[in-house]
Amino acid sequence: MQVGINQTKKGFAIELNGELYHIIGRDHVKPGKGGAFVRVKLRNVKLGTVIDRTMKPDEKVELAYIDKKNYQYLYSSGDAYEFMDHDTYDQITLHKEQLGDVVNYLKENIEMTALVYKNNVIAFEPPIFVDMKITSTEPGIRGDTSRAGTKPAQTETGMTILVPLFINEGDVIRVDTRTKEYAGRA
Repeated sequence: MQVGINQTKKGFAIELNGELYHIIGRDHVKPGKGGAFVRVKLRNVKLGTVIDRTMKPDEKVELAYIDKKNYQYLYSSGDAYEFMDHDTYDQITLHKEQLGDVVNYLKENIEMTALVYKNNVIAFEPPIFVDMKITSTEPGIRGDTSRAGTKPAQTETGMTILVPLFINEGDVIRVDTRTKEYAGRA
């Protein structure tokens, strides 16, 4: 469905030149001289790159409908990751490059939201909070505040995160996937 760029909002998905983009920023600019224009910031869904584009307000774009489905992560084998659709029990395999940062949160049986476009899974959204076990960290030394009370720790998925000094190996913490930061004990 074609709509004017003026009718779109932040968060919409559009198709430009055969590529799928997410609108992450949009400003309607009306300068003192000349005609009005719309400045949009677009993120390529497949590549993850961000571009800025200036368009006329009446310029038409193709609106893309992205479906959301629940998938469960099953297991990995090398760089291949297996997921199962909750509704149909169909399994799909995606490679590490296709998943991007989502691999940092993949634990067996974790539920994820898949973004589906034209019957193809294009990306996964992890839950907002993921509980992870700390596999290695240095012991916290009491009174050591040279690093604002945090230390690096490695999670069970291999991700390194800053945690408070009182967190030890074997503790289960909650990680905010939006900011990739420690959010509390689980």
